[in-house]
Amino acid sequence: MIKKLQNNDAEISRKIQSVFQDSYTVEAQLLNAIDFPPLKRKLESYTNSNNEFFGYLKNEELTGVIEINNSSNYTHIQSLVVSPKFFRQGIGRELMEFTLNSFGTKTLMVETGVNNGPATTLYKKLGFIEVKQWNTGHGIRKIRFEKYIDS
Repeated sequence: MIKKLQNNDAEISRKIQSVFQDSYTVEAQLLNAIDFPPLKRKLESYTNSNNEFFGYLKNEELTGVIEINNSSNYTHIQSLVVSPKFFRQGIGRELMEFTLNSFGTKTLMVETGVNNGPATTLYKKLGFIEVKQWNTGHGIRKIRFEKYIDS
């Protein structure tokens, strides 16, 4: 089940952060990143964020989170994370499909590390196209995907 998370609630924010930390630890390994900024994200940045957070709950456990920055012009998927013990169960796909069906913008954007094979494969399967690659100051090659929806 997917539901909106009240990230301004400290306890919920801690659960969100926990899933992010677990997932980003694996992503940092995939990217061979020594310095991975998402792992340094403080609890307050979740609690005080104006982004929307949606969680995938399985037996009341938060197993995945998608963080959305939505405007009238675009929907930017800031983060998509799944707890490693729930990898390969379709949770990331369901959160992405939920986002594709829930926001009325014509442009959706998402970024990840080039070497994050599971994420890039998912985005391509969902019809996102690569629009840009660049190197970060942290030694990570990133990729941006966009999807344009005609309505």
